[in-house]
Amino acid sequence: MPAETILILGGTAEASALARRIAEERPGERLIVSLAGRTKFPALSSGESRIGGFGGAMGLAEYVCAQRVTRLVDATHPFAVGMSRNAEKAAALTGVPRIALVRPAWEPVEGDHWIAADCLGAARDALPEGARPFLALGRQHLAPFAARTDLSPVLRMVDAPDALPFPAEVILGKPDPDWHAEAALLARLGITHLVCRNSGGAASYAKVEAARKLGLPVVMIARAAAPAPPTAGDVAAVMDWLVA
Repeated sequence: MPAETILILGGTAEASALARRIAEERPGERLIVSLAGRTKFPALSSGESRIGGFGGAMGLAEYVCAQRVTRLVDATHPFAVGMSRNAEKAAALTGVPRIALVRPAWEPVEGDHWIAADCLGAARDALPEGARPFLALGRQHLAPFAARTDLSPVLRMVDAPDALPFPAEVILGKPDPDWHAEAALLARLGITHLVCRNSGGAASYAKVEAARKLGLPVVMIARAAAPAPPTAGDVAAVMDWLVA
């Protein structure tokens, strides 16, 4: 029997990096990485993979018990508030130790022109009439923008959508880590505003840097409250917690 069964609620670059560290440094332990399955062909991490929801906090608690999970790591997206709450509740129900891996939020630097928004509706309303925004939000966060028929939005998606809540130009692909490439894309598309959530991390920051270089306003949607303690700011801190 393995010393531990570690369940990572993943879907982020940090979750994948953590899974690799655990597989390399703690090979005797069972590792399960759960993904929400929002993309058709998700990138699978080290260890066993599980794709799909659990059915709320109780469903997650039942899974934790059935798989004899001994450590639960919430490494979901900073805006996956519901999943983080379910992880907290499931840990309380089962008594399994849990930690949340929360990447630091982005902070504005010299040259940035950020327009703060506390929700999607506020981000929508912050755009001037006739704007051509680049909505870097994910398909499940687009509906509020349907009310702005004056906009000419551009969307970037990993998979081609079956349907959209409003007409928009769609760019298929993932964010480029090079700000030069992101800047070239925004310029070619004639973008006037970038709209994104303050996800933090390096994986998708290039678009924010590109907007700065181009002098474009960024409508930045703030995070909700952070998950309950204990939390970790990086993969190394989670590895320390596993040892402790």
